[in-house]
Amino acid sequence: MQNPTPIKPVPAAPATAAPAGAPQQPAQGPKTAPGQSGAGQGGAGQGPQAGGPAQAPKAASLARPKTRHYGLAASFLLMVLLPLAGVIYYLYAVAADQYVSRVGFAVRSEEIRSAQDLLGGLSSSLAGSSSSDTNILYEFIQSQDLVQQIDEDLDLEAIFSRPEFDPVFAYRPTGDIEDLVSYWQKMVKVHYDSSSGLIELQTHAFRPEDALAISETIMARSTVMINNLSAIAREDATRYALEELEEAVERLKTAREAITRFRSETRIVDPEADVQGQMGLLNSLEGQLAEAQIERSLLSETVTDSDPRMDQADRRIAVIEGMIESERAKFGIGGESGPDGQDYSTLVGEFERLTVDRRYAEETYIAAQATLDSARAEAQRQSRYLAVYASPTLPQSARYPQRELLTLEIGLFLLLGWAVMVLIYYSLRDRR
Repeated sequence: MQNPTPIKPVPAAPATAAPAGAPQQPAQGPKTAPGQSGAGQGGAGQGPQAGGPAQAPKAASLARPKTRHYGLAASFLLMVLLPLAGVIYYLYAVAADQYVSRVGFAVRSEEIRSAQDLLGGLSSSLAGSSSSDTNILYEFIQSQDLVQQIDEDLDLEAIFSRPEFDPVFAYRPTGDIEDLVSYWQKMVKVHYDSSSGLIELQTHAFRPEDALAISETIMARSTVMINNLSAIAREDATRYALEELEEAVERLKTAREAITRFRSETRIVDPEADVQGQMGLLNSLEGQLAEAQIERSLLSETVTDSDPRMDQADRRIAVIEGMIESERAKFGIGGESGPDGQDYSTLVGEFERLTVDRRYAEETYIAAQATLDSARAEAQRQSRYLAVYASPTLPQSARYPQRELLTLEIGLFLLLGWAVMVLIYYSLRDRR
Protein backbone atom coordinates (compact mmCIF):
# COMPACT_ATOMS: atom_id res chain seq x y z
CA MET A 1 0.00 0.00 0.00
CA GLN A 2 1.43 3.43 -1.16
CA ASN A 3 1.75 6.41 1.13
CA PRO A 4 -0.25 9.48 0.03
CA THR A 5 1.75 12.60 -1.02
CA PRO A 6 1.74 15.13 1.75
CA ILE A 7 -0.11 18.38 0.98
CA LYS A 8 1.81 21.60 1.71
CA PRO A 9 -0.30 24.14 3.48
CA VAL A 10 -0.74 27.50 1.66
CA PRO A 11 0.84 30.25 3.69
CA ALA A 12 -1.64 32.72 4.98
CA ALA A 13 -1.45 36.35 3.93
CA PRO A 14 0.35 38.47 6.46
CA ALA A 15 -1.96 40.18 8.79
CA THR A 16 -2.09 43.89 8.51
CA ALA A 17 -1.83 45.96 11.53
CA ALA A 18 -5.24 46.97 12.73
CA PRO A 19 -5.82 50.52 13.65
CA ALA A 20 -5.58 51.41 17.25
CA GLY A 21 -8.73 50.55 19.17
CA ALA A 22 -10.09 48.12 16.62
CA PRO A 23 -10.94 44.64 17.85
CA GLN A 24 -8.47 41.95 17.05
CA GLN A 25 -9.78 39.17 14.79
CA PRO A 26 -8.12 35.81 14.63
CA ALA A 27 -6.33 34.87 11.41
CA GLN A 28 -8.28 32.48 9.27
CA GLY A 29 -6.88 30.04 6.83
CA PRO A 30 -8.17 29.53 3.35
CA LYS A 31 -11.66 28.29 3.12
CA THR A 32 -12.27 25.08 1.30
CA ALA A 33 -15.47 24.29 -0.39
CA PRO A 34 -17.18 21.12 0.64
CA GLY A 35 -16.23 18.07 -1.29
CA GLN A 36 -12.82 19.41 -2.42
CA SER A 37 -9.59 17.66 -1.60
CA GLY A 38 -6.42 19.30 -0.45
CA ALA A 39 -4.74 18.64 -3.80
CA GLY A 40 -7.57 20.26 -5.73
CA GLN A 41 -7.52 23.15 -3.37
CA GLY A 42 -3.81 23.63 -3.79
CA GLY A 43 -4.08 23.45 -7.64
CA ALA A 44 -6.98 25.86 -7.72
CA GLY A 45 -5.24 28.25 -5.37
CA GLN A 46 -2.10 28.52 -7.54
CA GLY A 47 -3.95 29.34 -10.84
CA PRO A 48 -5.03 32.92 -10.08
CA GLN A 49 -1.73 33.77 -8.43
CA ALA A 50 0.24 32.64 -11.57
CA GLY A 51 -1.49 35.42 -13.54
CA GLY A 52 -2.95 33.27 -16.37
CA PRO A 53 -6.63 34.09 -16.82
CA ALA A 54 -6.43 37.34 -14.82
CA GLN A 55 -3.71 38.93 -17.17
CA ALA A 56 -5.41 38.16 -20.55
CA PRO A 57 -7.74 41.22 -20.63
CA LYS A 58 -4.82 43.63 -19.96
CA ALA A 59 -2.75 42.32 -22.99
CA ALA A 60 -5.73 42.67 -25.27
CA SER A 61 -6.18 46.28 -24.23
CA LEU A 62 -2.50 47.12 -25.19
CA ALA A 63 -2.87 45.79 -28.79
CA ARG A 64 -5.98 47.86 -29.52
CA PRO A 65 -5.25 51.07 -31.71
CA LYS A 66 -5.70 54.35 -29.90
CA THR A 67 -6.80 57.80 -31.00
CA ARG A 68 -3.27 59.11 -31.58
CA HIS A 69 -2.55 56.27 -33.99
CA TYR A 70 -5.48 57.35 -36.14
CA GLY A 71 -4.16 60.92 -35.93
CA LEU A 72 -0.72 59.85 -37.17
CA ALA A 73 -2.27 57.95 -40.07
CA ALA A 74 -4.43 60.96 -40.95
CA SER A 75 -1.44 63.32 -40.77
CA PHE A 76 0.60 61.00 -43.03
CA LEU A 77 -2.25 61.00 -45.50
CA LEU A 78 -2.65 64.78 -45.42
CA MET A 79 1.02 65.74 -45.29
CA VAL A 80 2.61 63.08 -47.51
CA LEU A 81 0.29 61.05 -49.68
CA LEU A 82 -2.15 63.72 -50.82
CA PRO A 83 0.51 66.37 -51.67
CA LEU A 84 2.60 63.76 -53.42
CA ALA A 85 -0.41 62.64 -55.44
CA GLY A 86 -1.07 66.26 -56.40
CA VAL A 87 2.56 66.71 -57.46
CA ILE A 88 2.46 63.54 -59.55
CA TYR A 89 -0.77 64.63 -61.20
CA TYR A 90 0.67 68.06 -62.03
CA LEU A 91 3.98 66.73 -63.35
CA TYR A 92 2.46 64.05 -65.60
CA ALA A 93 -0.84 65.67 -66.59
CA VAL A 94 -0.36 69.48 -66.44
CA ALA A 95 3.34 70.43 -66.70
CA ALA A 96 4.46 71.22 -70.25
CA ASP A 97 7.47 69.56 -71.82
CA GLN A 98 10.69 71.60 -72.03
CA TYR A 99 13.31 71.27 -74.76
CA VAL A 100 16.97 72.14 -74.21
CA SER A 101 19.34 73.59 -76.80
CA ARG A 102 23.05 73.51 -75.98
CA VAL A 103 25.85 75.73 -77.26
CA GLY A 104 29.47 76.08 -76.13
CA PHE A 105 32.04 78.77 -76.86
CA ALA A 106 35.04 80.58 -75.42
CA VAL A 107 36.67 83.99 -75.78
CA ARG A 108 40.02 83.82 -77.53
CA SER A 109 42.62 86.51 -78.06
CA GLU A 110 45.16 86.50 -80.87
CA GLU A 111 48.31 88.57 -81.32
CA ILE A 112 49.99 88.60 -84.73
CA ARG A 113 53.71 89.39 -84.70
CA SER A 114 55.40 91.65 -87.19
CA ALA A 115 57.86 90.63 -89.91
CA GLN A 116 60.81 91.59 -87.72
CA ASP A 117 59.63 89.17 -85.06
CA LEU A 118 59.32 86.47 -87.69
CA LEU A 119 62.92 87.05 -88.73
CA GLY A 120 63.87 86.81 -85.08
CA GLY A 121 62.43 83.31 -84.90
CA LEU A 122 59.26 84.06 -82.91
CA SER A 123 55.94 82.53 -83.78
CA SER A 124 53.53 84.41 -85.99
CA SER A 125 50.64 84.27 -83.60
CA LEU A 126 49.98 83.58 -79.99
CA ALA A 127 46.42 82.57 -79.17
CA GLY A 128 44.96 82.01 -75.75
CA SER A 129 41.95 82.58 -73.59
CA SER A 130 41.28 85.87 -71.88
CA SER A 131 39.86 85.23 -68.42
CA SER A 132 38.78 88.82 -67.85
CA ASP A 133 36.87 88.93 -71.16
CA THR A 134 35.28 85.56 -70.38
CA ASN A 135 34.14 86.82 -66.99
CA ILE A 136 32.62 89.85 -68.67
CA LEU A 137 30.81 87.62 -71.17
CA TYR A 138 29.57 85.34 -68.36
CA GLU A 139 27.99 88.30 -66.59
CA PHE A 140 26.66 89.72 -69.87
CA ILE A 141 24.69 86.56 -70.64
CA GLN A 142 22.82 86.95 -67.34
CA SER A 143 22.41 90.71 -67.58
CA GLN A 144 19.29 92.76 -68.12
CA ASP A 145 20.82 94.35 -71.21
CA LEU A 146 21.01 91.03 -73.08
CA VAL A 147 17.48 90.06 -72.00
CA GLN A 148 16.12 93.34 -73.37
CA GLN A 149 17.96 92.88 -76.66
CA ILE A 150 16.73 89.29 -77.16
CA ASP A 151 13.22 90.29 -76.08
CA GLU A 152 13.21 92.91 -78.83
CA ASP A 153 14.41 90.32 -81.36
CA LEU A 154 12.32 87.26 -80.40
CA ASP A 155 9.57 88.43 -77.97
CA LEU A 156 10.65 86.37 -74.97
CA GLU A 157 7.41 86.94 -73.09
CA ALA A 158 5.46 85.15 -75.82
CA ILE A 159 8.00 82.32 -76.00
CA PHE A 160 8.16 81.65 -72.25
CA SER A 161 4.38 81.95 -71.70
CA ARG A 162 3.48 79.63 -74.59
CA PRO A 163 1.85 76.79 -72.51
CA GLU A 164 -1.89 77.44 -72.12
CA PHE A 165 -1.90 76.39 -68.45
CA ASP A 166 1.23 75.74 -66.44
CA PRO A 167 1.19 77.67 -63.15
CA VAL A 168 4.69 76.60 -62.09
CA PHE A 169 7.04 76.38 -65.07
CA ALA A 170 5.43 78.83 -67.51
CA TYR A 171 6.09 82.59 -67.38
CA ARG A 172 3.28 84.89 -66.35
CA PRO A 173 3.85 88.25 -68.08
CA THR A 174 3.84 91.21 -65.71
CA GLY A 175 5.36 93.87 -67.92
CA ASP A 176 8.39 94.30 -65.62
CA ILE A 177 11.81 93.60 -67.05
CA GLU A 178 13.06 92.50 -63.61
CA ASP A 179 10.58 89.60 -63.57
CA LEU A 180 11.61 88.59 -67.07
CA VAL A 181 15.30 88.65 -66.08
CA SER A 182 14.59 86.49 -63.03
CA TYR A 183 12.71 83.95 -65.18
CA TRP A 184 15.51 84.14 -67.81
CA GLN A 185 18.06 82.99 -65.24
CA LYS A 186 15.87 79.93 -64.58
CA MET A 187 15.51 79.01 -68.25
CA VAL A 188 19.05 79.80 -69.43
CA LYS A 189 21.69 77.89 -67.46
CA VAL A 190 25.29 79.12 -67.81
CA HIS A 191 28.12 76.75 -66.92
CA TYR A 192 31.54 78.42 -66.78
CA ASP A 193 34.84 76.56 -66.32
CA SER A 194 37.28 79.15 -65.00
CA SER A 195 40.31 76.91 -65.53
CA SER A 196 39.75 76.39 -69.26
CA GLY A 197 37.66 79.49 -69.98
CA LEU A 198 34.87 77.47 -71.62
CA ILE A 199 31.23 78.54 -71.38
CA GLU A 200 28.34 76.14 -72.00
CA LEU A 201 24.73 77.30 -72.28
CA GLN A 202 21.59 75.23 -71.79
CA THR A 203 18.57 77.08 -73.11
CA HIS A 204 15.16 75.80 -72.06
CA ALA A 205 11.99 76.47 -74.03
CA PHE A 206 8.62 74.85 -74.61
CA ARG A 207 9.27 74.30 -78.33
CA PRO A 208 12.46 73.01 -79.99
CA GLU A 209 12.67 75.85 -82.50
CA ASP A 210 12.31 78.45 -79.73
CA ALA A 211 15.21 76.94 -77.78
CA LEU A 212 17.37 76.93 -80.93
CA ALA A 213 16.44 80.54 -81.78
CA ILE A 214 17.35 81.77 -78.30
CA SER A 215 20.71 79.96 -78.38
CA GLU A 216 21.60 81.42 -81.79
CA THR A 217 20.61 84.93 -80.70
CA ILE A 218 22.69 84.65 -77.53
CA MET A 219 25.70 83.61 -79.59
CA ALA A 220 25.18 86.46 -82.08
CA ARG A 221 24.81 89.08 -79.34
CA SER A 222 27.86 87.70 -77.54
CA THR A 223 29.89 88.03 -80.72
CA VAL A 224 28.86 91.66 -81.06
CA MET A 225 29.80 92.32 -77.44
CA ILE A 226 33.26 90.75 -77.90
CA ASN A 227 33.81 92.83 -81.05
CA ASN A 228 32.91 95.93 -79.05
CA LEU A 229 35.45 94.93 -76.42
CA SER A 230 38.10 94.65 -79.13
CA ALA A 231 37.16 98.08 -80.49
CA ILE A 232 37.34 99.59 -77.01
CA ALA A 233 40.75 97.99 -76.45
CA ARG A 234 42.04 99.40 -79.74
CA GLU A 235 40.64 102.81 -78.88
CA ASP A 236 42.31 102.73 -75.47
CA ALA A 237 45.62 101.71 -77.03
CA THR A 238 45.59 104.65 -79.47
CA ARG A 239 43.87 107.26 -77.33
CA TYR A 240 46.97 108.36 -75.43
CA ALA A 241 49.02 108.42 -78.63
CA LEU A 242 46.39 110.63 -80.25
CA GLU A 243 46.41 112.98 -77.28
CA GLU A 244 50.21 113.28 -77.46
CA LEU A 245 50.02 113.92 -81.20
CA GLU A 246 47.46 116.68 -80.72
CA GLU A 247 49.67 118.34 -78.11
CA ALA A 248 52.67 118.09 -80.46
CA VAL A 249 50.68 119.66 -83.29
CA GLU A 250 49.60 122.57 -81.11
CA ARG A 251 53.18 123.10 -79.94
CA LEU A 252 54.44 123.08 -83.52
CA LYS A 253 51.78 125.59 -84.56
CA THR A 254 52.73 127.90 -81.70
CA ALA A 255 56.44 127.72 -82.58
CA ARG A 256 55.83 128.47 -86.24
CA GLU A 257 53.47 131.34 -85.45
CA ALA A 258 56.15 132.85 -83.18
CA ILE A 259 58.73 132.76 -85.98
CA THR A 260 56.25 134.28 -88.42
CA ARG A 261 55.45 137.06 -85.99
CA PHE A 262 59.17 137.72 -85.45
CA ARG A 263 59.78 138.06 -89.18
CA SER A 264 56.81 140.39 -89.58
CA GLU A 265 57.94 142.65 -86.77
CA THR A 266 61.64 142.79 -87.74
CA ARG A 267 61.10 142.50 -91.48
CA ILE A 268 63.98 140.03 -91.49
CA VAL A 269 63.35 136.65 -93.01
CA ASP A 270 66.61 135.08 -91.89
CA PRO A 271 68.67 137.06 -89.38
CA GLU A 272 71.69 134.84 -89.95
CA ALA A 273 71.70 135.55 -93.67
CA ASP A 274 71.06 139.22 -92.98
CA VAL A 275 73.96 139.32 -90.52
CA GLN A 276 76.22 137.73 -93.07
CA GLY A 277 75.20 140.39 -95.59
CA GLN A 278 75.80 143.14 -93.07
CA MET A 279 79.16 141.67 -92.18
CA GLY A 280 80.07 141.64 -95.88
CA LEU A 281 79.03 145.27 -96.17
CA LEU A 282 81.05 146.19 -93.08
CA ASN A 283 84.08 144.39 -94.43
CA SER A 284 83.67 146.17 -97.73
CA LEU A 285 83.44 149.56 -96.00
CA GLU A 286 86.50 148.79 -93.98
CA GLY A 287 88.33 147.90 -97.17
CA GLN A 288 87.22 151.14 -98.82
CA LEU A 289 88.31 153.05 -95.72
CA ALA A 290 91.74 151.51 -95.94
CA GLU A 291 92.00 152.41 -99.61
CA ALA A 292 90.82 155.97 -98.94
CA GLN A 293 93.37 156.38 -96.19
CA ILE A 294 96.10 155.05 -98.44
CA GLU A 295 95.12 157.46 -101.23
CA ARG A 296 95.14 160.41 -98.83
CA SER A 297 98.57 159.43 -97.54
CA LEU A 298 99.89 159.25 -101.06
CA LEU A 299 98.20 162.51 -101.96
CA SER A 300 99.62 164.30 -98.90
CA GLU A 301 103.10 163.55 -100.14
CA THR A 302 102.59 165.34 -103.44
CA VAL A 303 100.22 168.21 -102.64
CA THR A 304 99.74 170.67 -99.84
CA ASP A 305 97.01 170.56 -97.24
CA SER A 306 95.14 173.38 -98.95
CA ASP A 307 94.71 171.39 -102.07
CA PRO A 308 91.00 170.63 -102.79
CA ARG A 309 91.87 166.98 -103.40
CA MET A 310 93.04 166.70 -99.81
CA ASP A 311 89.72 168.05 -98.57
CA GLN A 312 87.87 165.63 -100.82
CA ALA A 313 89.93 162.71 -99.51
CA ASP A 314 89.20 163.73 -95.93
CA ARG A 315 85.45 163.94 -96.62
CA ARG A 316 85.52 160.50 -98.24
CA ILE A 317 87.28 159.02 -95.29
CA ALA A 318 84.79 160.66 -92.90
CA VAL A 319 81.83 159.31 -94.88
CA ILE A 320 83.24 155.80 -94.91
CA GLU A 321 83.97 155.94 -91.20
CA GLY A 322 80.42 157.14 -90.52
CA MET A 323 78.97 154.25 -92.48
CA ILE A 324 81.22 151.84 -90.65
CA GLU A 325 80.07 153.20 -87.31
CA SER A 326 76.47 152.89 -88.42
CA GLU A 327 76.94 149.28 -89.47
CA ARG A 328 78.76 148.43 -86.26
CA ALA A 329 75.95 150.00 -84.28
CA LYS A 330 73.63 147.43 -85.87
CA PHE A 331 75.69 144.67 -84.29
CA GLY A 332 75.61 146.36 -80.89
CA ILE A 333 79.21 147.36 -80.96
CA GLY A 334 80.00 150.51 -79.00
CA GLY A 335 76.87 150.39 -76.80
CA GLU A 336 74.57 151.78 -79.49
CA SER A 337 71.37 150.19 -80.76
CA GLY A 338 70.41 149.31 -84.24
CA PRO A 339 67.11 149.98 -85.99
CA ASP A 340 63.93 149.84 -83.91
CA GLY A 341 66.03 149.93 -80.73
CA GLN A 342 67.35 146.36 -81.20
CA ASP A 343 70.80 145.29 -82.29
CA TYR A 344 71.61 142.28 -84.42
CA SER A 345 72.93 140.27 -81.49
CA THR A 346 69.56 140.51 -79.73
CA LEU A 347 67.65 139.72 -82.91
CA VAL A 348 69.84 136.76 -83.71
CA GLY A 349 69.52 135.42 -80.15
CA GLU A 350 65.73 135.71 -80.26
CA PHE A 351 65.59 134.06 -83.66
CA GLU A 352 67.80 131.21 -82.51
CA ARG A 353 65.54 130.63 -79.48
CA LEU A 354 62.47 130.50 -81.71
CA THR A 355 64.27 128.22 -84.11
CA VAL A 356 65.18 125.82 -81.30
CA ASP A 357 61.54 125.78 -80.12
CA ARG A 358 60.37 125.05 -83.62
CA ARG A 359 62.87 122.23 -84.11
CA TYR A 360 61.89 120.68 -80.77
CA ALA A 361 58.21 120.93 -81.70
CA GLU A 362 58.90 119.31 -85.06
CA GLU A 363 60.84 116.44 -83.46
CA THR A 364 58.09 115.96 -80.88
CA TYR A 365 55.49 115.89 -83.63
CA ILE A 366 57.46 113.30 -85.60
CA ALA A 367 57.88 111.12 -82.49
CA ALA A 368 54.16 111.41 -81.60
CA GLN A 369 53.19 110.48 -85.15
CA ALA A 370 55.46 107.43 -85.02
CA THR A 371 54.01 106.42 -81.64
CA LEU A 372 50.47 106.69 -83.01
CA ASP A 373 51.32 104.58 -86.03
CA SER A 374 52.94 101.96 -83.79
CA ALA A 375 49.95 101.93 -81.42
CA ARG A 376 47.53 101.49 -84.30
CA ALA A 377 49.58 98.67 -85.77
CA GLU A 378 49.79 96.98 -82.36
CA ALA A 379 46.05 97.37 -81.85
CA GLN A 380 45.37 95.84 -85.25
CA ARG A 381 47.59 92.86 -84.42
CA GLN A 382 45.71 92.15 -81.18
CA SER A 383 42.15 90.90 -81.60
CA ARG A 384 39.46 89.05 -79.64
CA TYR A 385 36.92 86.69 -81.09
CA LEU A 386 34.29 84.19 -79.99
CA ALA A 387 35.43 80.62 -80.65
CA VAL A 388 32.41 78.29 -80.87
CA TYR A 389 33.29 74.68 -80.07
CA ALA A 390 29.66 73.44 -79.97
CA SER A 391 27.13 75.01 -82.33
CA PRO A 392 23.53 75.54 -81.13
CA THR A 393 21.65 72.25 -81.23
CA LEU A 394 18.04 71.60 -82.23
CA PRO A 395 16.52 69.36 -79.52
CA GLN A 396 14.52 66.35 -80.70
CA SER A 397 12.98 65.18 -77.43
CA ALA A 398 11.88 66.84 -74.20
CA ARG A 399 14.27 66.28 -71.30
CA TYR A 400 12.61 68.56 -68.77
CA PRO A 401 10.96 68.71 -66.36
CA GLN A 402 12.60 65.63 -64.86
CA ARG A 403 9.40 64.09 -63.55
CA GLU A 404 10.81 60.98 -61.88
CA LEU A 405 13.56 62.90 -60.10
CA LEU A 406 11.19 65.66 -58.97
CA THR A 407 8.68 63.08 -57.71
CA LEU A 408 11.38 61.31 -55.69
CA GLU A 409 12.80 64.52 -54.26
CA ILE A 410 9.43 65.96 -53.29
CA GLY A 411 8.33 62.62 -51.80
CA LEU A 412 11.47 62.44 -49.64
CA PHE A 413 11.02 66.04 -48.57
CA LEU A 414 7.38 65.46 -47.56
CA LEU A 415 8.30 62.25 -45.71
CA LEU A 416 11.11 63.94 -43.80
CA GLY A 417 8.85 66.85 -42.93
CA TRP A 418 6.16 64.53 -41.63
CA ALA A 419 8.71 62.51 -39.62
CA VAL A 420 10.06 65.68 -38.02
CA MET A 421 6.54 66.77 -37.05
CA VAL A 422 5.87 63.36 -35.48
CA LEU A 423 9.11 63.48 -33.49
CA ILE A 424 8.26 66.96 -32.23
CA TYR A 425 4.77 65.78 -31.22
CA TYR A 426 6.07 62.78 -29.23
CA SER A 427 8.81 64.82 -27.58
CA LEU A 428 6.25 67.34 -26.36
CA ARG A 429 3.88 64.53 -25.26
CA ASP A 430 6.59 62.80 -23.21
CA ARG A 431 7.36 66.03 -21.31
CA ARG A 432 3.85 66.33 -19.92
